[in-house]
Amino acid sequence: MDSRRIGENIACWRGRRRLTQTAFGALMGKSKRWVQDLEAGSRQADPRLSVLEAAARVLSVPLAVLLSDTVDEPGDQADEMEAIRAVLHRHDIVTGTAPDADPLDVETLRRSVHHAWRLFQSSAAFTSLGGRMPGLLTDATQAAALHEGDDQLAAYRALSMSLQLTEALAVKAGAPEVAALAGHRAVLAAERSGDPVIQASAARHLADALTADGQPHAAAAFAQATAATLTDRHAPAAARAVPDLLDQADEHAAQLPVDADGNALFTAFSSTNVALYRVATHVKLYEGAAGAAVAQALTADERAALPRERRAHLLTDLAHAYTQAGQREKAVDPLLDAEREAPEEVLGRPRTHQLVQDLRLLGAGSGEGRLRALAERCGLPA
Repeated sequence: MDSRRIGENIACWRGRRRLTQTAFGALMGKSKRWVQDLEAGSRQADPRLSVLEAAARVLSVPLAVLLSDTVDEPGDQADEMEAIRAVLHRHDIVTGTAPDADPLDVETLRRSVHHAWRLFQSSAAFTSLGGRMPGLLTDATQAAALHEGDDQLAAYRALSMSLQLTEALAVKAGAPEVAALAGHRAVLAAERSGDPVIQASAARHLADALTADGQPHAAAAFAQATAATLTDRHAPAAARAVPDLLDQADEHAAQLPVDADGNALFTAFSSTNVALYRVATHVKLYEGAAGAAVAQALTADERAALPRERRAHLLTDLAHAYTQAGQREKAVDPLLDAEREAPEEVLGRPRTHQLVQDLRLLGAGSGEGRLRALAERCGLPA
């Protein structure tokens, strides 16, 4: 490895992330002088891999970017998750078989799935939902195996929606491999249901899972191929840019009747939710100031119309955006607001824990005391 080139890459990305040498050193647990030596390539002839991995995490770039000859922008609980992982690997769940017994009737199954999704969107019980999923997945799998005719199609719809919920929970829990597995199974169940709306919903969730698993290009390709199949059109030769796709979503949202159910299939689809994804996209691209501007343009009524989980998600992304924009003191309030909206969105998500830890290391001005109390509620070490 060329230590000088690596140092230049780190310095470049540190600048893009609007981090001073002192701030970057704090996040690395090192001194400003240590950072100066690292960026100059004089720290050591062959930087340790562990150091480079830590730097890549702090800078939010793949390790390969720091090792590259260029500095171009890259294309980019526990117990409950273990129980979900175990049930997804069970023979009967994988093969879709069931013992010779009376399956749950499809209306009861539908209500159970609907209730679980409502709990998810209310953010009242992310953790307890994880404990419910093995039973729900078992009931849905058995119903799909044993029912016939229209009841079987309804059971497959319920099974797909159960797996999509599993995917969403796994993403929030920081378990991308579980999310991808559940996402793939959800697509297969949706295909068997024959319902194009369920198929589109499953494709959306699989794309989300693939993105969380570090495969954004595969996610975009799959989503576009599904859209082309469902609309009987050929897929475009090249992927559209994310802003163009969001613009299209805005156009569709604007066409919804005033009294339309914007939460069909628990999508919370609306112009406000499209704006939420714009904020998330800016954060993902490390464009914090732009993301904060989009979030601030939403009115209180628009935010209130979102489910609690969506409101909390928007607030945590706003906190990320403020942090990226160097306005760390302003990042504390949206985190606390998100905690009030949906405690587990803040207290139970690894992604948010990391933000709280970073803010503690960088300093949050007058928000230090409230941030310290939040860190304690998150169970983070003092």
